[in-house]
Order: sequence, then structure tokens, then C-alpha cells
Amino acid sequence: MNLSIKQVRYFIAAADFGKVSLAAHELNVSQSAVTSAIQQLETDLGVTLFTRNPKGVSLTAEGARFLRHARNIMAAVNQAVQSPLSTDTAMTGHVKVGVSYTVAGYFLPRHLARFERTYPRITIELRELPREVVEGDLNSGELDTAVMLVSNLRDRENLTFETLLRSKRRLWLPPDHPLLKANAVTLEDIAREPYIMLTVDEARHTAHNYWDSTGLKPRTIFNTFSVEAIRSMVAAGMGVTILSDMVYRPWSLEGQRIETRNVDADIPTMDVGLAWRRETPPSPATKTFLEFLSLTFGGGGQGLSE
Repeated sequence: MNLSIKQVRYFIAAADFGKVSLAAHELNVSQSAVTSAIQQLETDLGVTLFTRNPKGVSLTAEGARFLRHARNIMAAVNQAVQSPLSTDTAMTGHVKVGVSYTVAGYFLPRHLARFERTYPRITIELRELPREVVEGDLNSGELDTAVMLVSNLRDRENLTFETLLRSKRRLWLPPDHPLLKANAVTLEDIAREPYIMLTVDEARHTAHNYWDSTGLKPRTIFNTFSVEAIRSMVAAGMGVTILSDMVYRPWSLEGQRIETRNVDADIPTMDVGLAWRRETPPSPATKTFLEFLSLTFGGGGQGLSE
């Protein structure tokens, strides 16, 4: 039996949330990926772990017993991951890191906290800046590296990058919206709806790129820098939007539900990653920071020698 960590993670998430759809959103993967992993796990174990019902899933007796083992497995894995990636945990240094708004709010904090626990003598100085300023400061040496939306990176001649996470973009809509009942949702369908446009981190530019390629335009009723404003407006039924899974949460600040649907269109993912100057070798502290995040996301640090 080839039990995988992914199967265990997906199983625990489904058990905790009671819905495969919520587990998928929390894990930033598709619902079918969670379903497939759980079905394979049940096949491998030879037991039924969940009872499926219209409201979601509930653990069977076998599932409840396996959940205790699954939590022990993940606790051991987390302990191993939190162990230092370098034997030199006494390394000292100062790393100036540029970050974009979205990365600072929805991606970096938990990873940065773990890095600082592991390497307490390396000081990380964060600077939240627009993408064009980040690129300029990397080239001038004002920044050592950046954690940014590398899908927006323009200067690919002087800067190199490594993608850490690709986050799919989906349609956000309120729970009573008619498009939830559609077999497939297209940009043509969405173009008929009032649309709320996010503008932060060049989101509007990215959106117009894929909208323009179809000859369609969203019927934008409001532009905003605030993801939370969009969340509240969508949940209240004021309009719909297309945003990435990384910033999705199923509830607005007012406690109203937000649903998502895949869009039948060629919509690019939102890619988060590391960027640094191609021709400048990173300092030991900077290289440790780069390798830490690269290894956290399974990259192995292979791009750091470019």
C-alpha cells in the first residue's frame, strides 16, 4: 500500500470541514482532486471513510479511527518540515525582501514566521512595493530578493524567478445566483452580469488581457483595491468577480456565504514566487531564505544557481 501525505492531508481537511468543496478551497486544489485522493485512500485501506449526504460528508466509524492516526502522521510530518533545512541555524545576516500587497496579506506570513523560528539570527526586512518598484530595486541592489506575483514579472532579462504556487482563478458569486445551476459557465455568461473589478497588484491589467482576447468586456460596476470589499459585495449579491483561489474565503466579513465555479475559458493562474537579480550571487543569508521557501514548496532550490 502506497499511502501518500497528500491523501492524508486531503482526508483530514474533508473531515474537518465536512464538505469536500470547502476542503478543496482551503487546500487551493480542485474539488475533484480531493475526491479522487479520498477514493484512492479508501481503496488502499479497504474501508469506507466517509458517508456522503446532500449536506457534505461525515466520518464512518472506520473514518473516525483513521482520523486519529492521520493526525499523528501529519504531526510527525510537520515536525520534520519545521526542522532546520541547514545545519547552520546560527547563521546571521540581513535580507531585504520586496513583497506585493497580495503576497503580504494572503501568502507569506506563516512561511516567514516559520523561517524566523528556524533561523532566529537572520533578520528579514519586508518592503511592500508595487511590482515595477520591486523590479527596479532588485536591479539596483536595494532589495536582495522578492516574494511576488511572478506571473506579472516584466524584466525577465535581468531578473530570474522560481514559481512557488500557481493559484487558479475562478468565478465568485453569491449562493443563490442562477449561474450556480449552469452546466458550464463562460465569459460570455459573466459579461451579462454586474462585475466587481479588483485593481490591486495589476489585477485589472491581467483581467483585461484575458477578457480582451475574447472580444468581450466585463460590465464593471465598481473598481477597488480591497479584496475584502469585493468579498462583501459578492456575498451581498451586488455582482460577481473572477479571482484566485489563494485569496478566496467562503465567508464575507458579515458572515455571508460566497460560492465559486470554474470558468470555461483560458484564464491564467496567479503565480506566486521568488525573484532575484540574475547576475548577482545571493548572500549566504539570502540564499538560505530562498532555499527555505523553495524547499517548502517542493522546488529543491534548483533555480538558485542561475
